[in-house]
Amino acid sequence: MEHKHEHTHDVSSLSGQKILWVSLLNACITLTEIVGGIMSGSLALLSDAMHNFSDTLAIILSYIANRIGSKPKDDKRTFGYKRAEILAAFINSLVLSIISLVLIYEAIIRFLNPQTIETGLMLIVAMIGLLANFLSVMLLRQDSKHSMNIKSSYLHMLSDTLSSVGVIVGGLLIRFWNINWIDSVLTMMIALYILKQAIELLKESIDILMQSAPELDYEAIQKDVEAIQHVNNMHHVHAWRMDESKIFFEAHIDVDDQSLSSAQDILHSIENLLKERYNIHHVTLQLETDQCCDPSIFHE
Repeated sequence: MEHKHEHTHDVSSLSGQKILWVSLLNACITLTEIVGGIMSGSLALLSDAMHNFSDTLAIILSYIANRIGSKPKDDKRTFGYKRAEILAAFINSLVLSIISLVLIYEAIIRFLNPQTIETGLMLIVAMIGLLANFLSVMLLRQDSKHSMNIKSSYLHMLSDTLSSVGVIVGGLLIRFWNINWIDSVLTMMIALYILKQAIELLKESIDILMQSAPELDYEAIQKDVEAIQHVNNMHHVHAWRMDESKIFFEAHIDVDDQSLSSAQDILHSIENLLKERYNIHHVTLQLETDQCCDPSIFHE
């Protein structure tokens, strides 16, 4: 167990370093697009610069949450500080959802009222942005599979990368074929994709913050636990997630009247069952004998 804890801490620290580098990259992209947008007169680049600026703030928030989440448990936070990362994921996914909706609205307005776009400098700046955004996505891709906080930053950078691709493709179509409406269509497609991803992350982060029960087969758990010798009933079950990976489980277990050493063997059997079959590693069990008048699995 100690080895696993150290490994998790190392991953968290490494993720924090990656987020810091991505923040610096994104800040550079923002400045480049602002200068490029002003010099080329491209409203699209200036809008993308504002998008990148909001992403920079979001990524910095992820970095701060990552550092807070790495702090050890203390007498003020006996469960630790990992919820800081879930809170950051909630804020980031909410902001990303709002940005996506604004982009969809702007895309509709521009589709109805196409504007002339200068594509020379715009394409150069967009290609620089694409390269930097792609590098950021690669830096965060692996860790995004294991952390909601990192995933929220990864989605921000993915949206920027897709936006850069859209700007480049749209710029080429406008430059060579004068298809001005393509910019709005690409923007809407990208925004809808990112909105779907952001809403899924938002729902998951809300579930964790609200201590919603994880998806477990509670009837099967009850059946397996009550199949253990000397166990009569499992009731008053509560289960929740501290973060995206840790499941906490507590329950009352009605057992035959017996010695404390025998009861300890039952505890170990239940803990091993929950760990090996259901991937639950944080278990709190209260043993009792003929104490509960309501044997239902869920009880207030």
